[in-house]
Amino acid sequence: MSKPTRPLRIAVLEADHPLENTASKYGTYGGVFKSLLAIAANSLGWDAEIDLNITKWDIERELHFPPTLDELDGILITGSRHNAFDNTRWIIALVDYIRDVLTTQKRVRVVGICFGHQIIARALGARVDRSENGWEASVCPIPLSVRGKQLFGVEMLNIFQMHRDVICTLPPEVENLGTTEKCEIQGMYVPEKFISVQGHPEFTEEIVREILGVRREAGVFTESEFEDMIRRVGKVQDGVLVATAFLEFLFEGLK
Repeated sequence: MSKPTRPLRIAVLEADHPLENTASKYGTYGGVFKSLLAIAANSLGWDAEIDLNITKWDIERELHFPPTLDELDGILITGSRHNAFDNTRWIIALVDYIRDVLTTQKRVRVVGICFGHQIIARALGARVDRSENGWEASVCPIPLSVRGKQLFGVEMLNIFQMHRDVICTLPPEVENLGTTEKCEIQGMYVPEKFISVQGHPEFTEEIVREILGVRREAGVFTESEFEDMIRRVGKVQDGVLVATAFLEFLFEGLK
């Protein structure tokens, strides 16, 4: 694959802040994604230091959005412990911002991760709600649709999950990328506009062990749920492969 002729400019919209150990290593979730995207870029034969320009925007605490799209090629919305269907001020502002990006211009593309995946759906008029199927967490296999197989180059993804909210209906003219028993819409895609996944390609075993431990102590997971999740946390997962597909999608927009 050819290299960008100029840096690929990606704004990471931070919809949450990591736990203590993760924060000490990466700073913010923007730092987590910068690490993942650098690995993915290098796997494509790029030089991440030269070919990626990643900026971080704290939307959860500071309601801090990029002032213009002129200096961006892509926007990435992170995951969050918050509910994408809530009506808090910053979530409403994010939904409105993403709706504008998706409907008022054609150059800047959007990537959504978990909460960000759901925010895109909400911005396009789909319903997001709490799942009756409970938590989907730790490394999970995701059978892919025909389009999902085309984009990711595999029959099935293994990816970290950490959610119990789901997109209830697919927005019009949007393709589903995969389905599991717990979640029907595991990813969404519209050519030249956006790509999203319900999972967390940026998560590592270390990050997920910290989240699982904290949520176990808080009583979020039952003991049996925790044991099942921790049993799968060390499995091989395809985070870099997913991130590579994201970069390829954004790179298309430069051509």
